[in-house]
Formats: sequence, structure tokens, C-alpha cells
Amino acid sequence: MPEEFLQYIWGNRLFKTDGLLTHHGEQLEILDTGKHNTNSGPDFFNARVKIGDTTWAGNIEIHQKTSDWQKHKHQADKAYDNVILHVSEEMDARTFRTNGEEIPVLLLQYPKHLAQNYQQLLEANTWIPCEKIFHKIDPIVLQLGFNRLMIERLESKTGEIESRLQQNNNDWNETFYQMLARMFGFKINAIPFELLAQSLPSGILAKHSNSLFQLEALLFGNAGLLNSELLGDDYFLQLREEYSFLYKKYKLKGIESHLWKFMRLRPVNFPTIRISQLAALLYGTKALFSKIIETDNVESLISLFKVRASKYWNNHYKFNKASTKNSSKELGESSARILIINVVIPFLFVYGEKQNKEELKNRALDFLEKIPAENNTILRRWEELGIHARSAFESQALLQLKKHYCETKKCLNCHIGVKLVTSPE
Repeated sequence: MPEEFLQYIWGNRLFKTDGLLTHHGEQLEILDTGKHNTNSGPDFFNARVKIGDTTWAGNIEIHQKTSDWQKHKHQADKAYDNVILHVSEEMDARTFRTNGEEIPVLLLQYPKHLAQNYQQLLEANTWIPCEKIFHKIDPIVLQLGFNRLMIERLESKTGEIESRLQQNNNDWNETFYQMLARMFGFKINAIPFELLAQSLPSGILAKHSNSLFQLEALLFGNAGLLNSELLGDDYFLQLREEYSFLYKKYKLKGIESHLWKFMRLRPVNFPTIRISQLAALLYGTKALFSKIIETDNVESLISLFKVRASKYWNNHYKFNKASTKNSSKELGESSARILIINVVIPFLFVYGEKQNKEELKNRALDFLEKIPAENNTILRRWEELGIHARSAFESQALLQLKKHYCETKKCLNCHIGVKLVTSPE
């Protein structure tokens, strides 16, 4: 079996413990299996075992075969000199420290059904490894794991936020603006939106926050979308003239227009519409993130994000091409929720963590409980298995479960997988 399986057996004391003997026939008692080490070095730290009449404290190393000790060159690595017991399924070589001292070996024995259950999951070729036996799990077991999964998902975003904060000299508003802009691209145009935000600092936009026209001129101009045609309608030419002035004033450097993707997008999702909506969101505020922190009501937060593109876009989807349809282009509620779930809530959580403000972390979790679950292909597949997310909190937990456990077959780290592996049936 894989080493990770043997490590799981050891760490959870699922092995046979009666009448244990070392490979030399000495009586062995496991007092403490130790703490699992996920970094380099021995597999378990600070273990305690009794061999004969002597109690030993130190580390444990686990392999499929004892010859793996030499294969991994531990015999020449002083980091392994404090190993007090070498645990393995098969003994095909003796184990020695760097000074030539022999290390006792325990051949691990455990119930056969554990290996059979785990092998079944590893060999599964279904949407999730346990799809065919998922029904055995009590739904309450799944519910109990949601909280841990959701915290994991929020914490997984911490690294990216911290990295960007460092790049932006710990400027929360700038970092929030950049990551929000990226999400405004909704995958297809995420990268050009991110490049646009990086090319146009929020500080410059803040100076023009009282003019929607100037905000659009700055955003469309730096997006390269005012250079595509020499002539155009009045609004296009007015924006270009305004941008020409602001471009020189701030010595701006925009991005290339060819980066933007229009193909295979619904017109309401065109980057032109999204850029105008982003301008509307920034309109009237000099520090969007500060404003969001002050918003403690989820309905008010959703309303804040349900912005409309400027009037020009009521009958346009691209510059200089009027549409026969005339309708306001509002950012829909589902899109607003996606922005809040993927940007606002992680920022609230991380900011609360950094500033030692538990109320912000709790508010982030509370928002997730109050926002309806997302509707996407992954969540629809969960529904087919009988799991219905009741809120964004649960849908995010299910997305975390699928991506970080099911797809990588980390069943031994999953609260559901562990139940199935240890099930005697």
C-alpha cells in the first residue's frame, strides 16, 4: 500500500497492537505514535515506544519496504539519526543510522478491509472516488465537515491576498481593487482585467471618483479600447479626448486591446459592459474596501454591487455600434453574489485575521450563511448524489471538497473518505 496509507494506519493506531515484536523478537509497546510531520524529515516526531524494559523517545519513519531506507539515503542523513523505530510492511533489508547503529523494525499489521476499502477508492474512475458507495455516509457526517472545509477554502485564499499585499506595500484598498477587477473578468477576461487594474492605480481613479465620465475615460483608455478606431460616435470621441488629457497628466501606460475576448460571450458579459459597471462601482467612493468594511448587512452589500453601466451602454455592447435593443445593463444579482463570495468575503476574513478583529471574520462567515448557494455544474452533480447546498457556505464547502480532496483522491484527509475506509462493511 502507498506510504500515505501506512502513515494513516500508524497515526490513527489502526494497526495490531497486541503482542508486538521488533524484527529481533524484542517485546514492543507503542506508547505514543507521535505527531505527523508534513515537511521534510522523519514521518512522525516525538513518539514514545517501549522496547523490552527501555522506553525510547524520538521519531518514526514509515516505508513500504525497509530497503526504502537505503533507497532514500537516510543512512547518510543525520536528520534521521533520532529515528527510534522503522515501521514497514515488508522487511527486505536492515536499517542503520549514520554511525552504523541498527534501528529496530516493526512490521505493520492491520485489518485487511482497510486496505481493500482504500484500494477501491484509489482505483475508482468516477466523478468522485466514493460515488458508488457515497450513499453509505450519513448526511449528518457531511454537514459536520462543512465548517472545516469552508475555513480551509477561506484560508487557501490568504496566501494570494498576502502576496499581493506585500507587492502593494500593505495597501488594502489597492490590493482589493486589483483582485476585484480580476474577478470582474469572470474567468474569460480575468487576466486583462487584472492587467488593467495594475496599469491604473486606484489612487488615480480615486481622484476622479466624483466623475463617472472620467472614470470611464481612464478605464476604457488604459484598456486600449479607445484606440481601436480613428472615428466614432460622440461619446467615443469625448472619452478619447478626455483620456488623451489624463493619459498625459498621469503618464499612463495602458494595455493592448487585443487581450480582451468577446467571442463566445453573451453580449451582457462583454468586457465593455463590465468595464462600465466597474466604473459605476468605483463612482462616488475614494476607498471601496473601506466602504465595504463598514457594510454589515448582506442585502446592502449585494445592492452596492448591483451597479448599472452608463446610459451609453443602454443601446450599445461595443463602441460605435448601436443595438436595436434598449435596456439598462445592470450587474445581475447572481454576478454580484459571485463577486462577494470570491472577493469580498475572503478579504473580510483575512483582514479580520490580520487586524485581530474576530467580528469581521464572523461577519464573513455570516454573509456566506445568508447568501444562497451558487448554481454551477459541480454543485448540480452533488445534487445528483443527493447533496443539496442550502447556502453559499455549504456550496463553497462542496467546491472545496471536490477540488482539493476528490480530484486529488486525498481520501485519507477527507472526513467522508476516512469513514468509508474504516467501514467494516
